[in-house]
Amino acid sequence: MVGAWVLLVLAICVEVASTAALPRTHGFRDPGWTVAVLGGYAVSIWLLSLVIRHIPVSVSYAVWSGLGTAGIVLVGVLLLGERLDLVKAAALAMIIGGVVVLNLHGAH
Repeated sequence: MVGAWVLLVLAICVEVASTAALPRTHGFRDPGWTVAVLGGYAVSIWLLSLVIRHIPVSVSYAVWSGLGTAGIVLVGVLLLGERLDLVKAAALAMIIGGVVVLNLHGAH
């Protein structure tokens, strides 16, 4: 089960990296970055498909999408020059809170 969580974290990291690279595709007109982004998304989904063998799909997908969203917001703010305002911070807190609640509920 720990291995599944490691794969899930890896899937999230790959998805966040792919999303962070998405602007470099220039609307999918740059073939190298396009292949890298689409390949990253494919790897992330493949890893997620391995995870759902051990963690319920509802929990796996909620964690993957929620933490992926939070991760790309952090990457955007820290590396891509995006602003973090009160609304974004509150939304991040709600996403993380929702993931925590789903995990606690799924544990019972």
